[in-house]
Amino acid sequence: ERCIGDSSPAETPATKMSRQQILTLTAMASINFSSMICYSILGPFFPNEAKKKGVSQAMIGLIFGIYALCTLVGSLLLGKYIVQIGAKFMIVAGLFVSSGCTVLFGFLDQVSDGTVFVVLCFITRCINAIGFSAAVTSSFAVSAKVFPESIATVLGFMEIFTGLGLILGPPLGGWLYQSFGYEIPFVFTGCLLFATVPLNLWILPSFGFHEDRRNSFLRLCTRMKILLICFVVFSLSSGLGFLDATLSIFAIEKLNLSAGSVGLLMIGLSLPYGAASPVFGVISDKYPSIRKWMMVIGGMATAVSFCFLGPLPIFHIRSQLWLTVLMLIVVGFSLCMTCIPTFAEMIACAHENGFEEDLSTLGLVSGLFSAVWSAGMFFGPTIGGYITQALNFEWSAGVQGALAFLLSLSLYSTWITSPRRIDSSSDRSALYSYKDTT
Repeated sequence: ERCIGDSSPAETPATKMSRQQILTLTAMASINFSSMICYSILGPFFPNEAKKKGVSQAMIGLIFGIYALCTLVGSLLLGKYIVQIGAKFMIVAGLFVSSGCTVLFGFLDQVSDGTVFVVLCFITRCINAIGFSAAVTSSFAVSAKVFPESIATVLGFMEIFTGLGLILGPPLGGWLYQSFGYEIPFVFTGCLLFATVPLNLWILPSFGFHEDRRNSFLRLCTRMKILLICFVVFSLSSGLGFLDATLSIFAIEKLNLSAGSVGLLMIGLSLPYGAASPVFGVISDKYPSIRKWMMVIGGMATAVSFCFLGPLPIFHIRSQLWLTVLMLIVVGFSLCMTCIPTFAEMIACAHENGFEEDLSTLGLVSGLFSAVWSAGMFFGPTIGGYITQALNFEWSAGVQGALAFLLSLSLYSTWITSPRRIDSSSDRSALYSYKDTT
């Protein structure tokens, strides 16, 4: 198996897909699209609505962040037991739970202000997150199993639908909120997500694989390359989670935009991300040796764009709409460049270090990926919300930029300036793992 630093050309995947691959791709597209619409509709109006109910900025960030924290726990547990539970059942059950919770969240404006509202938000978001983690963790594993030789290309294609969901979600949510009130955005998107349940029951193939009991998250996380990729994933999701919880209030108060206009503003982030995903996916599969450079350059571009998003007060530049839109576009492209190679690299490194090529390994990798992504989605809105409340949005965005800069510096110093040291470390780990099993 290839891993980072391997300059050998990638195998060319078959040009004609089988029926199972077509059905799987259709199922995964429906999951990505509907889930991301449900996730992204909150951004334009929920922070302001919660503020009207007496919820602080820090607590709003925690409401966003608790979703990611529960997704983290759910991803680790469900990724470990994907073989016993069943990949198809995890997807269908997860979609059912998530759609129901989305509809229920739309009726929380009827409860009293203050503590009751906050507690019910937490409960609904937590259960929703468990359902989401089941569907997403299993979908990553199934995609990698069905498309073993072109996983980055397939994930890049799937990110088109992720991007479409993120593009349509904020303006759709903002428009429905302005036109019909708080409940309708959640009822509409929850029903849309529920429609994918019978669809996936019908078209998604069943998967039956054996379990390798030697696999564990602890064994996987002892690989230095895996840990570095996890840091990449963490910093990416932290930036996205931060924007979900704070950008709308900044745009309303500093740029004088309406909730509907904030939804359109968020397209500046999701449109370039979705458009560039298939391109970077093909490049990642065709030229695996440049994946590390994609992560380093993408991380550096993310750092610069976050620093100018506010922008940072040390630059003495006034907040302007055109600058915010431009930086969101750069963030979209740079996050895409950095994110697309990560999952394929985690799978390649796991196989290189003695993990079997089966659903059990794919479940572990996808569970770890989803868990680390969720950890960043918890850190971003929670810490970002606190810093925004204590200082302002501009400084909080600068902290996200500093995290992205630290990511790029770590990747450059570890992978590019001293690749032999990390490769030899992984080789020793693989040797020890082999001895342990003989």
